[in-house]
Amino acid sequence: MADDGSKQSTATYALVKFAFQVKWDDKEFVFSEVTGLTAEAQVIEYRGGSSKTNSTVKMPGLLKYGNVTLKKGMFKDDKAMWEKFKALNMNTIKRATILISLLDEAKEVVMSWTLLNAFPVKLTVTDMKSDANEVALESIELAHEGLSLTK
Repeated sequence: MADDGSKQSTATYALVKFAFQVKWDDKEFVFSEVTGLTAEAQVIEYRGGSSKTNSTVKMPGLLKYGNVTLKKGMFKDDKAMWEKFKALNMNTIKRATILISLLDEAKEVVMSWTLLNAFPVKLTVTDMKSDANEVALESIELAHEGLSLTK
């Protein structure tokens, strides 16, 4: 009898990346693309003056997080990203916790990442071309102070 796939383990297939959600201060926003979920440890190199080796010792240093870019289609009278960016005013902006979740085929959260103390640093409005056949997109770039896997 052929296997209909109904008894397969959830670990059989890799996750898809086209279904996700973004919550900014507990309000859900719809984006078409999320990029820049990166974290890296800076490397500290040290060599003691009495070391007999001709190389440095390497050890982990401070963590560094890349900016995250969120892209979405532009809609008439949708000014949500502009309002978020416009609130930026010399360190007086309310920093936000942003939750980015990867969803499975049933739209259930499979994995989530949290951006801590995020704030907008760049807003890009679509480029306009008279011969283009594309959706108008806007993007907002966020700086943040931490990336954690929360699920």
